[in-house]
This record gives sequence, structure tokens and C-alpha cells, in this order.
Amino acid sequence: MNFASDNTTGASPQVMDAIVRANQGQTMPYGDDAYTRQVRERICDLFETDAEVFLVATGTAANALSLSVLMKSYGAALCHWDSHVYEDECGAPEFFADGGKLIPITGAHAKLDPSDLAHHASRGVGDVHMVQPQAVSVTQETEIGSVYTIREIETVSEVCKSANLKLHMDGARFANALVALNCSPAAMTWRAGVDVLSFGASKNGALASEAVILFDKSLSQEFAYRRKRAGHLFSKMRLLACQMEAYLENDLWLHNARHANAMAKRLGTGLSKIDGIELNPTIDANMLFPKFPIELSQALLDQGFQFFSDRWEPGIVRLVTAFNTPVEHVDALLDAIRRFMSDADKAP
Repeated sequence: MNFASDNTTGASPQVMDAIVRANQGQTMPYGDDAYTRQVRERICDLFETDAEVFLVATGTAANALSLSVLMKSYGAALCHWDSHVYEDECGAPEFFADGGKLIPITGAHAKLDPSDLAHHASRGVGDVHMVQPQAVSVTQETEIGSVYTIREIETVSEVCKSANLKLHMDGARFANALVALNCSPAAMTWRAGVDVLSFGASKNGALASEAVILFDKSLSQEFAYRRKRAGHLFSKMRLLACQMEAYLENDLWLHNARHANAMAKRLGTGLSKIDGIELNPTIDANMLFPKFPIELSQALLDQGFQFFSDRWEPGIVRLVTAFNTPVEHVDALLDAIRRFMSDADKAP
């Protein structure tokens, strides 16, 4: 029973069926096909605006290429210390930005602190000795499972506008954040001031398909060349596009995210009732970071449960629920924890 990541699951059956259907016959390559055109139209309708849409296969490519068109080789993007682009992209944003720099800043619950952001947004501007702030990146949902409210995104955007910076959103878990806020995609993005969105699908039911949505269409031509240069202009683009089409069809993406969030809430509610378990204050979406006794973590691992532990601090584990996490797996994990803690209390 695997709670290590929402990457450990397969793809939704609807997505796999769509790939099989799209695999039939012949069509033009490199995105000059009906599937890719339909996806662009669907995403524009979904976000209630005319945007440019580029498909890639991985979240790393989406984030790195997005930031590469927002900062120059002498520029910098401001992000949180705990952001995925800073901690988990192995330097890809700097690589694809030809040396552009990520500057991490502080903020509670893995969200950017507006005051610290404003300070760094103006720091070194015009000084030839320093990299020039040119962009900001927010992670929605964050790497610790918190979710920016719309007002918090607007506040970050206001700082960006005052400093003439572009705003990027890493939306690898965009759907989980969206259903948590119960708002529209437009409200959480361009209406709040987001210029570029990495719209994730792979963690929530796709096989390998992500979309970069450029609300600032002036970035489109450069992005097109950079995507090609990075090896993400797929010849058989229809096989990426059909995944995204199926992902969005009949609100599958929202259904999947609601299930993942509901399983996290069920897990969190159960953990909150077990003495000796310290739970993080909020369960906004589909990730939890409780603190377990070290012996408990090892006992669970020995029983076959899978999760990450001790990467953050001793005792802290990460539990992630996915679009297809069975209720029975959540309840089995809770039962195992209850048994261990009960036996520990009885021990002399």
C-alpha cells in the first residue's frame, strides 16, 4: 500500500483508452493534428481566455521551459525555499534558462512571504554586479500540501507588477488545489495575475502529459523554439494531446482530484484521533506531513506500507493520496497505526 507519492499510480482507464483510440490511423506530426487543436480550444474555454498552449511530457520540462522564457541568463526567478522548482528539479530551470538563477526566499507553510518577496524583488535592480530579478514562481498546491488562496496569489501578483516581474505558477497538483478552493481555473490564474501556468496532469491520471499555458501570449514564439530545442516537440504529439483531452473530458480531472483530496482528509481525520501522532495544522489538498515515533515508521515499512520519511526532519513522514487510492488502503494504514500505538501504550 503505497502512500509515497501520487506518481506511484498508473493512469486513469479513460486516458489509456484514449491513447489506444488515438493510435489508430495516421495524422500529421509535431502538433499539426486535430487532437492538439482540440486540446488548445478546450483549455482556452476552460480558462475563459485566449491563451497559447504547449504540451510537454514532464512537469520538469513544463517548469524549466516556462521559467526559461521569463528570465534571461543574467536574470533570476524568486521562489520559496520549499518550492519544487528549487528543491526537486536538479537545476533544470537554470540549465534551460542558460544560467538564469533561482533565488529562494522565506514564507510560512511553503508560501511566499509578500514582504520578503518585495525586498528581493527590488534587491540589486540596476546593479551590474548582481543578477536581475525578472520572475516569481509559486507552487500550487505547495510541496507541503498547503494551498495559496486567491487573495494570496493576488498579493504576490501585486508585488510582481510593482517590480515589473512575470509570475509563473507550478501547477503540478493544480487540480487538487482548485477543488480545495472550489473556484474557477481563471480565478486561480490569469485573473489573479499569473502570466504562465505549468498545468499538470500526470500526477492526477494522465500517463505523461503536461500543458504550459501562456496567458501572456507575447512569450509564445520564444517558447516554441525553446520547446523544440529541449526535445519536447513530440513528433507524435497526438498521443500527448489525447491524454489531456481525456483528462479534461467529463471533468475527469476534477473527479480524480476530489477523490485524492477526500482520501487525504479521511486519513488526516483518522490520524488526528490517535494519541501520540502530531499532525500538520492544515490538510488543504492531498498531502500530509505527520510526525510519527521513529519505531512506528519502521514498523509500518516492515508491514509493507510505503512512504517517505526523515527527508524533512526526524520523525516527519509524507503521506500522499492519489486519484485512485482505495478507501481500504487508508483504513488499513490507520488500523496499523492504532494497533502500534495501542501496543506501545501497554508496553511496560
